[in-house]
Amino acid sequence: MDEIRTEILVIGSGVAGLISALTAADRGRQVLIITKLPTLLSGNSPWAQGGIVFMGKEDSPEKLKQDIFEAGHWHSWPPAVEILVQLGPRLVRELLIEKYGVPFDRTSEGDLHLTAEGAHSVKRIVHSKDKTGESIHSKLIEAVVKHPNIKYLVDHTAVDLLTLSHHSTHSLDIYEKPTCFGAFVLNNKTGKVFPIFAYKTILATGGLGQIYLHTTNPPEATGDGIAMAYRAGVRMLNLQFIQFHPTAFYNERDRFLISEAVRGEGGRLIDKNGKEFMKEYHELGSLAPRDIVARAIHQTMLKTGHPCVYLDISHKDSNWIKSRFPTIYEHLLEAGIDMTREPIPVVPAAHYSCGGIGVSIRGRTSMARLYAVGEVSCTGVHGANRLASTSLLEAVVWGYNAGVDASEIHKADEYIPPIFPWEEENEEIDPALISQDWLTIKNTMWNYVGLVRTRQRLNRATTILRHLQSEIEQFYQKARMNKEILQLRNGIITAIAVTNATIEDRVSRGAHYIEN
Repeated sequence: MDEIRTEILVIGSGVAGLISALTAADRGRQVLIITKLPTLLSGNSPWAQGGIVFMGKEDSPEKLKQDIFEAGHWHSWPPAVEILVQLGPRLVRELLIEKYGVPFDRTSEGDLHLTAEGAHSVKRIVHSKDKTGESIHSKLIEAVVKHPNIKYLVDHTAVDLLTLSHHSTHSLDIYEKPTCFGAFVLNNKTGKVFPIFAYKTILATGGLGQIYLHTTNPPEATGDGIAMAYRAGVRMLNLQFIQFHPTAFYNERDRFLISEAVRGEGGRLIDKNGKEFMKEYHELGSLAPRDIVARAIHQTMLKTGHPCVYLDISHKDSNWIKSRFPTIYEHLLEAGIDMTREPIPVVPAAHYSCGGIGVSIRGRTSMARLYAVGEVSCTGVHGANRLASTSLLEAVVWGYNAGVDASEIHKADEYIPPIFPWEEENEEIDPALISQDWLTIKNTMWNYVGLVRTRQRLNRATTILRHLQSEIEQFYQKARMNKEILQLRNGIITAIAVTNATIEDRVSRGAHYIEN
């Protein structure tokens, strides 16, 4: 059996994963990054349009902390929020601006251009046009490719975490503290599965939006890290808090995200009759927290019987719109909408998981030698609803903290037991079965575990998903391994994990809205 050994394995290549890899590599550790896509530029990070929290002119850590707590419905973990507001702006300056040279927009005087977004009390968001995530990600990839201590494998999909209790051939290892020592990995091109042994493993697999019918997430966001950790018995937190972005472009082709910054710069939400409706739901109007805006749109669509609402910024100067939102403008133009002249049709869509694998301030999970960073993790910062543009900041802070902590390798961390070999199966996979199973997952989650939940809907979802899981697991056990069957297996596990967390929480709060 072929194998690879490394000191630190990073699964995923978004902003959080790359920051953790670079941080550990700078401390002299040998790091291996794997991603299931053909390029390192993958995941949700490149899709982040709006910006990253920095520090406003009349701002303070206390003001930012207050905004995070209010947006998170006072369910955020205070120590995590404290770390974010104290360390975050410093790392944005030291790492992103000074070390990696991210080209954030500046004013004519040369100062960083600051903008506002929903539920922020001051202008404190720095951005790179409307493609901030891609700008940050690209600069980090440049640094990763040049770093002598980092190797990477594209087109490689993690299958399962290697743990003492599941994979060691030493029977007495089951009595040890639950511990991860790498992962089984699939080479997408050859179809071969092999182990990567590591002293420390960092999960940075991103989001889970693809378990929903409508999502702003890219196709690869299938909940892989959640599912792998869930199967290994790692502790999860807050999975019921799925944030639905209020404004995804409504058309047949895609659910392209229309950044919150469009509302931050004066965009108004109107119904099919041109009436502004958000003041009926919240004093901040179109700049209310995301969960309130998403449900208000949902209610307005039900009232009007119309399949969408509209976001209108056409009252602003057309040249300014094209300069401020070039990516959004071009994408909409290709779809036949000129945002400088007409309102944009929008609907809510699953956007961000505020919960995930529970982690400490240092990114440690409940399993020894296993870390989680970025959207796959739950640091406690977001509470019941994420404050706009804090996700990239959280990715930087916990990517850095986990990288620092993982680079401290002790003698006990070096234990790699012998493992049982991977057993290959050869049954051909029918793509129609995978496609149909995904449709069942997506429709079940959207209709029963979506914006508005009821006990009856959740019970129905549980019945459907449990039956489907049994079918998929039998399917998986006999199938010739490929990325598609792995993603399906992870998708159903993630859907069940989210549904279970939703059933357990009987209190409506933030992104979890339940009608009893």
